[in-house]
Amino acid sequence: MKVAVVGAGYAGLGTARMLLRCGFEVTVYDRAPDIGGVWSRTRRYPGLRTQNDKRTYAFSELPMPEHYPQWPDGEQVQQYLESYVEYFGLGPVLRLGTEVVTADLIDGPAWSLTLRPAGGGESTQEVFDHLVVANGVFSRPAVPVLAGRTQFEEAGGRVVATSDFLDLEDARGRDVLVIGYGKSACDLAVAISDVASSTTVAARRLLWKMPRKVAGVLNYKYLILTRVGEALFPYFRPSLREKILPGPGGRVGKGMLAGVQAIAVRQFRLRPLGLVPPGSFGEIARSTVSLVTEGFYERAADGRLRVRRDVTVDELTAQEGRPHARLSDGETLPADLVVCGTGFDQQVPFLAPEVIARLQDEHGNFLLHRQILPPDVPALSFAGYRSSFFCPLGSEIGAVWTAAYLLGGLRPPPAAQMRADIDEKLRWIEKFSAGKHARGTSVIPFSMHDIDELLTDLRLDVGPLTKARQWLLPVDPSAYRGIGTALLARHGR
Repeated sequence: MKVAVVGAGYAGLGTARMLLRCGFEVTVYDRAPDIGGVWSRTRRYPGLRTQNDKRTYAFSELPMPEHYPQWPDGEQVQQYLESYVEYFGLGPVLRLGTEVVTADLIDGPAWSLTLRPAGGGESTQEVFDHLVVANGVFSRPAVPVLAGRTQFEEAGGRVVATSDFLDLEDARGRDVLVIGYGKSACDLAVAISDVASSTTVAARRLLWKMPRKVAGVLNYKYLILTRVGEALFPYFRPSLREKILPGPGGRVGKGMLAGVQAIAVRQFRLRPLGLVPPGSFGEIARSTVSLVTEGFYERAADGRLRVRRDVTVDELTAQEGRPHARLSDGETLPADLVVCGTGFDQQVPFLAPEVIARLQDEHGNFLLHRQILPPDVPALSFAGYRSSFFCPLGSEIGAVWTAAYLLGGLRPPPAAQMRADIDEKLRWIEKFSAGKHARGTSVIPFSMHDIDELLTDLRLDVGPLTKARQWLLPVDPSAYRGIGTALLARHGR
């Protein structure tokens, strides 16, 4: 079987590794000149670091180097992925700097891919028996439409997404406005504040930030990256243990979250700064955990950056020949550079509109069984469409699931049943996350539930003792390194 994988980030590389072990002929395409996806040097903004510690953000078969800091930076993550490629000999199957222009479903079923060098050149065709979409759930920056942008740029202003801002020198000595309050916005605001004349953050809505160390002592990974942390939130199909202890959504869970909230308010001095977010700390896990950027609140306190809360940018303007921005509260401020940390739109641009219509509902949510298999499009699967606390591990186990499916050892439910299950979960996650579910691709905060469901389908597991340890200790990906081998043994490979 010939398999094409589109995307050379964590998900694409992990899928390629597993499918090659099965004996499939695999080719991985990525239009970037290097591997890494969001960690590619073509998208790596200054100040980028992981939200996971190095032990939980690694593949099961290859830990990150011991000399890495606890929270590796973007360059280190990309180097780690390069070491993964080298260690497992994936280099020969990579086609970097190659854009998949179109992928057309043809009789077979099979996929005909139109390929060309990134940036232009002569197109070629290649046919594959199966297509894996691994282009990531953060594939295209969602830059808002800003009134007056043309006039603003004519006056010398610049508007750029965080993932397209790669050189701090572009901010040196300038007045910079950062739009957003998520991870990339805050990361970049701190980095920019070291070189800019002024740095202002315009936040439509403040978010709760998780301390890296609660009260300066307890590493957040013991609260969030464990099964107990996951059980603080009510799953739509809770296990018996979760119903009993600590009681999802019950007094124990709410009390723990309220305690962390109170500590965060004191630790970051949010009240004097006027930066206490609305709502409860429990909202932190609705779609993602926003880990605090080191130095953010300190710079807000000493004036190196300014946070304007509960505002939007009404208009970009030019005043006296200089670019400015007018905020929704009426303030107008100089802004030579506007950096948008305003999220991402997930798109699969190489698939035809009629195929996309069979992959999404009327709200644009992806309809994927186990975040992998579309019920209504043959010879197609997705990898990494599970925004998770454990993206590398989730992608790996998802790759084993895909391999089992392609080997004929796993039979998903009938299409009608898959559609019903997908609809049920989407309706529930829509309510739980208040719509913040990345078009149906987020499994946060239920990352281990997601992995458990995949393993149940595979009739594979890591054993009760391993799961018991995961209740109080951060999940160790290396505990799962034998899952792929067990599948191969079952199929005599």
